[in-house]
Amino acid sequence: MARRTRTTGPILDVSLCLLQAHVAGVELHGWAIMHEVKRSGPTVYGVLDRLEDRGWIVGSWEDQDRESNKPRRRFYRLTPEGLAAVRDLLAERRPEALENLSGAAGRRRVAGWQPLAPGSAK
Repeated sequence: MARRTRTTGPILDVSLCLLQAHVAGVELHGWAIMHEVKRSGPTVYGVLDRLEDRGWIVGSWEDQDRESNKPRRRFYRLTPEGLAAVRDLLAERRPEALENLSGAAGRRRVAGWQPLAPGSAK
């Protein structure tokens, strides 16, 4: 029997952020998620690890020139299973967030929001 994980505020915040990114057709890196949900790095990355372990999100490293001095970023997006699970979770715990999601998320642009690559799972 799978152990059920407690649903916390940070899980709801990060899940909503990832759903907004999905609606907008973008994927996010960790800093952008931290900025958006106004939570610390350890909190956000802990949530991302849990969501990835559940199969709700996938992460991929950005391609980068060897000459670049910047660290590579890891971008995250919802899986089809994660999309359904996040919608169900938010419908139960934050239904008003789903009502407000419709058109606004598609127009928002936050630093670190990158368009999904063609053929990415939606």
